[in-house]
Amino acid sequence: MSSLKGPAPAPTNFDGSQLRVAIVHSRWNKTVIDALVTGTIAKLREQGVKESNIVIQSVPGSFELPLACQKIIAGGNAQAGATATDLLGGLSIGFGANPLSPGSRSSTPAPAVTNMPSQPFDAVIAIGVLIKGSTMHFEYICESVSHALMRVQLDTGVPVIFGVLTALTDDQALERAGIGRGENKGHNHGEDWASAAVEMASHSRRWRDGKF
Repeated sequence: MSSLKGPAPAPTNFDGSQLRVAIVHSRWNKTVIDALVTGTIAKLREQGVKESNIVIQSVPGSFELPLACQKIIAGGNAQAGATATDLLGGLSIGFGANPLSPGSRSSTPAPAVTNMPSQPFDAVIAIGVLIKGSTMHFEYICESVSHALMRVQLDTGVPVIFGVLTALTDDQALERAGIGRGENKGHNHGEDWASAAVEMASHSRRWRDGKF
């Protein structure tokens, strides 16, 4: 009998070609993390998200994910609002500048200005792996991270996809990354998180503009 678990198919195909998505992952339980991140990236690409619009950052553990997501969202907003003048620090560069005046850069080549992203992040995917041990550490971290990630998305208005596995055993974690040790390798949940990010980012854009 097929499992009742898992998301139903989306009612429509969502195009991620205009979306910018950040992936923030912890480094605990690296084997599982690597598989989940790989699955997430592959699915984002499959749904049209451009390579240049996928930003990947890491933090030590799952407890650090909420703050990282909050800062990355803020940083994306800052990037989108930056101008060439901001990047050059407002220095006077060009014709007519007095080469002897303090702070003048006319005697040296102007620094190259790379193309800054023109849009903030449409969604962030937080990926971590928590496996129950012999102390209460597991329960405290699970609850704290869950509540904090929810707060980040409500405070910022940017979808934060909950990609934190809360497994009771090593095998549960491996199977949810599609690399189980038995005959059934399981399903890579990173694919589901990527699909959720594209869908929620697309919905959020419409809802922001009053389109329902």
